[in-house]
Amino acid sequence: MRVSRLAAAVAVAGSAVLVLSSPAFAHVSVQPEGTAAKGGYAVVNFRVPNERDNASTTALEVNFPADAPLSSVMPQKIDGWKITITKSKLAKPLEVHGRQISEAVSKVTWTADGKGVEPGFIQQFPVSIGALPEDADQLVFKAIQTYSNKEVVRWIEVPEEGAEEPANPAPVLALSAAEDGHAHGSSAEESSGKSGDAEPAATTEAAGSSDGTDTTARVLGVAGIVVGVAGGAYGVFAARRRAADAS
Repeated sequence: MRVSRLAAAVAVAGSAVLVLSSPAFAHVSVQPEGTAAKGGYAVVNFRVPNERDNASTTALEVNFPADAPLSSVMPQKIDGWKITITKSKLAKPLEVHGRQISEAVSKVTWTADGKGVEPGFIQQFPVSIGALPEDADQLVFKAIQTYSNKEVVRWIEVPEEGAEEPANPAPVLALSAAEDGHAHGSSAEESSGKSGDAEPAATTEAAGSSDGTDTTARVLGVAGIVVGVAGGAYGVFAARRRAADAS
């Protein structure tokens, strides 16, 4: 009886930790593969977890910052998804590799050809971008997530430093200090340097190679807490059992 009660307590404690930890994975976010240095190029992944139990994510729209236009935006092709690139005229043309760029990508939309991101799964949408601004510490990408039941979630609220995270935070890409000579990432430099226009292109690295660090750390933290609770419960049971045997 005592063993059953202790096991139940451990299970409740573990499930509580998992429930409390789950919101951290819920919203659309953006993470670089490696670093995203000011003035350079980078491959970033827009990460989309499905937070619904009864619907799949069938579309993702990512809006690029108008105040920091990027001359090169090249999404990686993904099986099962159609990619639509929207460009807009620039108020002030950009000079890239000795030529004037009068328009830039303002939006990229991924639309599922099949089931999309099903419940319990996460999908990454890799994009090569650059050149990153030299006078900004971050880029904000407002995103719109559409589900198969026609529900739309707008991830457009800009997080403010020192304030609580908003209910629907926009994906934010932190920019690191400029590297010497504006050294670019390998795949991003090669693909972006060859063309100033933003067209769909495959990058040299597959999706999912870099987001494991964050997720793994969280999962290991949860597992450590659960194991600690279980170990404590077992110690209490063992002590009581020894006391009973001695008497």
